[in-house]
Amino acid sequence: MTTNGPIVSALKGDLPKQARSLYRSLLRQGRNFQAYNFREYAHRRTVDAFHENKNVSDPREVQELMQKGLKELQMLKRQTVVSQFFQFDRLVVEGGMEGKQHGKSGDIARTKEQGWI
Repeated sequence: MTTNGPIVSALKGDLPKQARSLYRSLLRQGRNFQAYNFREYAHRRTVDAFHENKNVSDPREVQELMQKGLKELQMLKRQTVVSQFFQFDRLVVEGGMEGKQHGKSGDIARTKEQGWI
């Protein structure tokens, strides 16, 4: 007779909810990076990790993955705070190209945006 049977069954219904909450938190936190490439990397890494582990059913392994995910969330929070100290020019894929054409070559002189978040 196992002593943790009722505990596992009680947690079983709650784990999917916790996993979804962790998933949403990781995605939300990843959006706070200033740099586009970091934002996209955080999004891709989160989606790939959850997709890779979607069929894990062992409660112990799920708990380990949840703990790993919580550590990743803490790390993301620290890294996004650090990224707030730096200002980057927006990339073309973000719609950040501005300026006027100068000369015959049609070069675009980029203007630095101030105060965007």
